[in-house]
Amino acid sequence: MLRYYITEKSRILQISEPLPGAWIRLTNPTEAEAQQVAGTLGIDLDDILAATDLDENNRVELADGYTLIIIDIPAEEIRHEKEVYNTIPMGIMLTGDHIVTVTIQQTPVLQAFADGRYRGFSTKKRMRFIYQIMLENTLRFQDGLRDIDRKRRLIEEDIGSRTGEDDLIGLHELESTLVYFATGLSGNSNVLNRLTRYERIEQYPEDKDLLGDVIVENQQAMEMTQIYQGIIDSTRDLMSTILDKRLNNVMKILTSITLILAIPTVISGLYGMNVNGRGMPFAAMVNGFGIICLIILAICAVLFFLLRRLRML
Repeated sequence: MLRYYITEKSRILQISEPLPGAWIRLTNPTEAEAQQVAGTLGIDLDDILAATDLDENNRVELADGYTLIIIDIPAEEIRHEKEVYNTIPMGIMLTGDHIVTVTIQQTPVLQAFADGRYRGFSTKKRMRFIYQIMLENTLRFQDGLRDIDRKRRLIEEDIGSRTGEDDLIGLHELESTLVYFATGLSGNSNVLNRLTRYERIEQYPEDKDLLGDVIVENQQAMEMTQIYQGIIDSTRDLMSTILDKRLNNVMKILTSITLILAIPTVISGLYGMNVNGRGMPFAAMVNGFGIICLIILAICAVLFFLLRRLRML
């Protein structure tokens, strides 16, 4: 999808052609759309399509007539029938008169600008606009991290009462997401550090202040990621400990039941031996079977209370 936007009097407008100062937004572009933008602005087609490669590295490249910036942005996807986060690349190309953004799917990072919900930006102030996109992206990372911690707390609250496969899978997905976030934020940090030395276009003091804010927020997101990784590791250890304890309790109960059932099994086995009945106690008595059953019950009851006292049951 190819869209053109420009700001006029603090309002974002969608236009039909790439006027000077316009923002060109490519979302999951077709090859024809990418070629159209490449031919119009003199950008290498491979650079436009770079953001459609999910394995593309974060970087800043200075080309002839434009600058290519690749950063990671958070995205949602479905894994194991659960809504989780991932990271995808976003390409930003800065030319003499335009800004081009390329993503493989719709993203709230850019939608806030396209819908006019982000106040105080201008597509004509190109470097500031880029930094505002990066700031919005970093804040989206932080929102995702808070959502990850909320999901972790929900899993942790159920550990004491029930822990099933869904909880284990959910915790694993949260760990995987944090790995994606940590990698993406680290790559974005390298891009931001490179931009502090960017001199191709003059930057105003307000632009540099905004870049500083982005760096601070990105560092905070990285620290949040590290903290949440440590907390999830602790939650996983707690879950493993509780599961091991439950397994031990089951084994103790089964062992105790086996001990109790062994009493009647041994006695009935002895009385079932093919020997002279005169040598077996109570064998010649009319109520001998009942007496033996009472003795078995008494021994089992004593063993039961003994095991209860030892907390085996």
